Amino acid sequence: MAGVAFRRLLSAIPVLLIVSLISFGLMRLIPGDPAAAIAGIAATPAQIEQLRRDLGLDQPVWMQLLHYYEGLLRGDLGRSLLLGKGVFAATMERLPVTIGLSLYALVFTLLIGIASGIIAALRQNSWIDQAAMMFAMIGISVPNFFLGLLMIILFAVHLGWLPSGGYVPFGDDPFGWLASMTMPAFSLALLQAGLLARITRSSMLEVLRQDYIRTARAKGLPGHRVILKHALANALIPIVTVVGIIVSLLLSGAVVTEALFSIPGMGQLLTQAVLNRDYPMVQGGLLLVTTFLVLVNITVDVLYAVLDPRVRYE
Repeated sequence: MAGVAFRRLLSAIPVLLIVSLISFGLMRLIPGDPAAAIAGIAATPAQIEQLRRDLGLDQPVWMQLLHYYEGLLRGDLGRSLLLGKGVFAATMERLPVTIGLSLYALVFTLLIGIASGIIAALRQNSWIDQAAMMFAMIGISVPNFFLGLLMIILFAVHLGWLPSGGYVPFGDDPFGWLASMTMPAFSLALLQAGLLARITRSSMLEVLRQDYIRTARAKGLPGHRVILKHALANALIPIVTVVGIIVSLLLSGAVVTEALFSIPGMGQLLTQAVLNRDYPMVQGGLLLVTTFLVLVNITVDVLYAVLDPRVRYE
């Protein structure tokens, strides 16, 4: 198992190099001068040119790329042009906020998606099945920012149950964190819950038709044990695959959600960095987020062999 994880880590190196190259190239294609944005409208052309030299932006692009990769080999992601601090330090301040939001949304996704899929599979072609799949279709169809706006109007403006935005650190006030993150997490989770419900239903229906399920029922095993231990356990492979994809979608969807609810996470940080042409921040932030997603996918690969002994990696 450790050898499998190690080989997956080695295969992730080219992925990270390609992502770093793409982010480097895309940032150079964005119109505008970072030095002019940092210096402000009152700066003279001479001051802007001096700032460009100080930041190394006057060098050829290939030389900037070479310096960037030299820094990566040393473990240095550079310094943010906008914040004036190390990219790694700035990212570590915001990334836990986004990961916390995504994990909270993942809890909603798993609870709603798997429960709806199992119930729909057990009541196939009934009104319960139709209602669950209609709910899944609504979840897939409604954009998360639109659902977020509706939730703000209902639960924050009219009912006053939850705050309309802002962020409370978990360490300062756990209940305040739950209150500030519940609406963003639910609006982020509903889309993915609909997808997970459909996959769970399809996988469960396939497993429930197998002979060993009929045998377990014929032996008089309790219904909940047949469903949870025998049916769901054997339906987990496609579900785990989708959950790995959902984690990536939750992190990417957090960009819009954080902007809507004024949450100081990676989405807000990268948005500000792109608008201000903060090259090191965008490049380093995307690289760190990609590294996290690569680790998630490696974890999913390893879980295959853990959940299903029939899966064996050479």
